[in-house]
Amino acid sequence: MAKKPKKEVLAKVKLQLPGGQASPAPPVGPTLSPYGINLMQFVKAFNDATRDKMGLIIPVVITIYKDKTFDLEFKTPPASVLLKKAAGIDTAAHSPGKEVVAKVPRSKVIEIAKMKMKDLNTTDLEAAVRMIEGTARSCGIEIVEG
Repeated sequence: MAKKPKKEVLAKVKLQLPGGQASPAPPVGPTLSPYGINLMQFVKAFNDATRDKMGLIIPVVITIYKDKTFDLEFKTPPASVLLKKAAGIDTAAHSPGKEVVAKVPRSKVIEIAKMKMKDLNTTDLEAAVRMIEGTARSCGIEIVEG
């Protein structure tokens, strides 16, 4: 089988968009328009791929090629978003360290760490859990045993 010729990459763009709810309005339009890709095609591809993740912020890396085509690489939602969802809150603490806005069981933190493992810079689950716990502290979320 013949190898496909490698496409020349024009740019890699990173965006964080709500799952299943992207539109050509800012930040998508102003960010991607200079590269000349079809915005509606991007919006449709993104929304179709993330429809099951409604309500979460989904980071995406868009690789744009010279021929105006693109590939999407999805990352896991930010740890702070997952922690706030697990705690059932909308916003983090205004002064973390001084106020606690919610409590999350350690079992949930371990679950989030396992989900985020592929995007973290560690292969050790315990180190990943400590990273997620640090994010929780900076959001004013207390980790409780359970």
